[in-house]
Amino acid sequence: MAKAYWIAFYRSISNPDALAAYAKLAGPAIAAAGGRFLARGNAAKAYESGVAQRVVVIEFDSIDKAVAAHDSEGYQAALKVFGKAADRDLRIVEGLA
Repeated sequence: MAKAYWIAFYRSISNPDALAAYAKLAGPAIAAAGGRFLARGNAAKAYESGVAQRVVVIEFDSIDKAVAAHDSEGYQAALKVFGKAADRDLRIVEGLA
């Protein structure tokens, strides 16, 4: 079974305090669902239409587990705290088998 990855690209961050509060809730919720943080921080370089802003990559054992983590009660509570703290694009993609 192929692994799955959450990849979040932040275009802008408007409320760093809310983002920090979100991270305190989201990290444990994601870890409890089997997520493993592979990369987290500002982009070292951005090309094409990219923005040199925050990027997060999280690995899961499967697409089903990645989706379940997103839909979990703990992560949904974190999203409420996140609110409009940032403009971001979150995608779940299947890894290569």
